[in-house]
Amino acid sequence: MSRRLASVAALLLVAALAAGCSSAAATTDPDGSVTLRYQGNAGQVTLPELADDLGYFEDVTLEWVGDTTSGPQDIQSAATGQTDFGGAFNGAIAKLVAAGSPITSVIGYYGSDDVAFNGYYVLEDSPVRSARDLVGKKVGMNTLGAHHEFVVREWLASEGLTSDEIASVQLVVVPPVSTEQALREGQIDVGTLGSVFRDSALERGGLRELFTDTSLYGEFTYGSYVFRDDVIAKNPQAVADFVQGVARAIRWTQTNPREVVIDRFETIIDGRGREENTDLVQYWKSAGVAGPGGVIDPKEISIWVDWLVREGTLEEGQIDPEDLYTNADNPYANGTYDPASGPDGEATS
Repeated sequence: MSRRLASVAALLLVAALAAGCSSAAATTDPDGSVTLRYQGNAGQVTLPELADDLGYFEDVTLEWVGDTTSGPQDIQSAATGQTDFGGAFNGAIAKLVAAGSPITSVIGYYGSDDVAFNGYYVLEDSPVRSARDLVGKKVGMNTLGAHHEFVVREWLASEGLTSDEIASVQLVVVPPVSTEQALREGQIDVGTLGSVFRDSALERGGLRELFTDTSLYGEFTYGSYVFRDDVIAKNPQAVADFVQGVARAIRWTQTNPREVVIDRFETIIDGRGREENTDLVQYWKSAGVAGPGGVIDPKEISIWVDWLVREGTLEEGQIDPEDLYTNADNPYANGTYDPASGPDGEATS
């Protein structure tokens, strides 16, 4: 195991051990609904927040406890009982489960498609034109042990680099808001850019695309929302309500024009009183979720478990991908709605 991945695994193990001492903290309200604590994203609207605003929850009340800094941090908070659910890259979820944390993925919530994707960019005149050119170079990304690290390493491997050559590529943590500047100033050789940061950087010119996450797998769901297993056991009805509500919210974004979605996001942000602005949501294009309503495709989990085995982070057979997720409560998977239908089961054009 590389030193970087070993460090991440150690952190996840601490979270897992703490999780073993936690109890299900989701609380039942006088009206019978269950309050679920969660972390949000500043200046953005999460899918559970959208589901709540659309009135899709019947048994769930959301309680915002702050904003998350990354996917791994978000699921660690859920695993240790600081929140009741969290979302992250599926590879990070697999590592946390392997470290002993009792969590289960219940619905996919983000991914990449032709309009919502992450690109890996170099300066226009950069000598970096292939994977091999990255040997010994620096790649900037928002956090380690998550989506971007896995994708970069998978791309390098798919391009034929050896383990030693891949290990020589330096992965550097750079906040998304600073990535473009770090790239233009030569502090890094490749910058990871997505959403508003990609669009605004490309508008300024002078950058060249090296590869994208969609160039690996096409349209693909990369991350899931997870619950601790004790929360699921204690509040199965509330978890089922959460999943169906978020699934319908995803389907709502998948079947409505972009302008309608952005308008709804603006209304939500303006009404929740967190001293934010709506600049970021203007660049929203898609959640990038591949399946209807966030139904989890088994390959979206197994591909990263297999990757961790190849990297030596997991042993063959250490965890079964089928044990990491469930689609049981998703109405687009359990027969409640036709997968091609809209957020209320209606036919779509």
